[in-house]
Amino acid sequence: MENLKTAIIDIGSNTIRLVLYKYNNLEGLREFGNIKTVARLRTYLQANGEMSEKGIVLLAETLSSFKKIIDDYEVTDIKATATAAIRQATNNQTIINRMEKETGILIDLLTEEEEAFFGFVAVAHSMDTKSAVTIDIGGGSTEITLFEDKKLQKTISFPFGTVSLKEMFVSGEAISKEEKEPLRQYVRQQFEKLDWIKQVGLPVIGIGGSARNAAQIHQQLIEYPISGVHQYEITREELTNLSSYLETLSFEQLKQLDGLSSDRADIIGIALEVFSELMAVVEAKTFQISKKGLREGLIYNRVLQSNDHAFDKYNVFEGYARRITFEYGRTEDERTFLRAITEQFYRECCRLNICNFNEEQMELLKRAAQVFAIGEYIEQDSSNRHTFYLLANQSIAGMNHVDRVKLALVASYKNKDYFRRFAAPFITWIPRDELKTLRDFGAMLKFIYALNVSKRNIVESIEFEKIDDVVHIIVKAQHLPMAEIYQCERQKKHIERIFKKPVQIHFYKKGD
Repeated sequence: MENLKTAIIDIGSNTIRLVLYKYNNLEGLREFGNIKTVARLRTYLQANGEMSEKGIVLLAETLSSFKKIIDDYEVTDIKATATAAIRQATNNQTIINRMEKETGILIDLLTEEEEAFFGFVAVAHSMDTKSAVTIDIGGGSTEITLFEDKKLQKTISFPFGTVSLKEMFVSGEAISKEEKEPLRQYVRQQFEKLDWIKQVGLPVIGIGGSARNAAQIHQQLIEYPISGVHQYEITREELTNLSSYLETLSFEQLKQLDGLSSDRADIIGIALEVFSELMAVVEAKTFQISKKGLREGLIYNRVLQSNDHAFDKYNVFEGYARRITFEYGRTEDERTFLRAITEQFYRECCRLNICNFNEEQMELLKRAAQVFAIGEYIEQDSSNRHTFYLLANQSIAGMNHVDRVKLALVASYKNKDYFRRFAAPFITWIPRDELKTLRDFGAMLKFIYALNVSKRNIVESIEFEKIDDVVHIIVKAQHLPMAEIYQCERQKKHIERIFKKPVQIHFYKKGD
């Protein structure tokens, strides 16, 4: 697939959102537009089951405005989907026909199973969690899935969401302490009907705006040192404490709360109780947040239909590395070279007992090698600072937040002093002995990166020999690379510190 530009329209019970995506084989998938309207379509469902004319007109006006934006961007591939609010309306076919006639947009009415499936697709292709229970609570429905080893096992959709639960249990603007108990009992009874999630002990993954807002509020309260909510983790106790804190705020204070969208001020307390009750039934230790949901699942599925190798759910990081390195000027050949030569270097260290082989550590090194010093694209002299900030403060598919910081520390290594500065906010996250290992890995990559300073990928192999008390590094290349010879001599002090032995570097032309 050369180039794809697609508009995804998600017509939910609470919000209607337009997201514009583009995809190509080199750059991968990118979002380039995101517009949201808070419509609360669920509130326009009447006693007879039909959606009112007022709700239909609101939907038509929103879609018409979206269509103008789509046309401005010259996007012709449009995928519009509707979920619970339209699904539950007895006049849904009339609504769909009118929208096509009045706006030119054909709506695909998703079944409960399809809605749950696309949420799973998004999680599986953007997170490294192999098995989990997911929850996507919208305004009018709640989808639960169970997946094991990235394979979907069970799905169910409950006909309640934050808006409908508010109608059932809340008398004022936001849920009160007294109203929480009957809500908890009701939700717990619904979840306990599912034998396939009871006491499975897996993480619960929250999908959608309420889960993202919960994470954002929590991060603000604890002064979280990095950005992003994707793969953020919260314990059930922390969820309970967060809920208790929100109880102390007035509705006006909730609307002004950092991290909370004002249109969710009346429903965030409900969502937190639902998340907490599900965790209790599952006996989950952690609540993980996925920034990716239905819309991402739809676009992943759309791309995979044309190119079934576009995304690999079993190696999620690889897609991220390909995209980010391309964005910052690194070729695919260079990325592949850095990964391969790093593995050779690490295995040679282990062969000489400089390191003890560890599969996870080698994987971290290979990942860090691909993005090492990408901050050069912004500014050469301070590339380490830019590299650390770029990696630590953006969502990285396939990595939790602790692993993201580890990657940033290794890939931004310049010297011990800078490493210490960058690591300072995270000393409670990473044990001291592991920090030392990360520092050593950064020093290794500093040297390895010098093996390709000319960016010609001409080094073909690297071997170690220990003679007397000296480590000899034998480098074979396509021809004698003068820039690499000069740079490696400058950087060998970093590995001499790790090896605790003098190092001599020998470059040979291939065939000599």
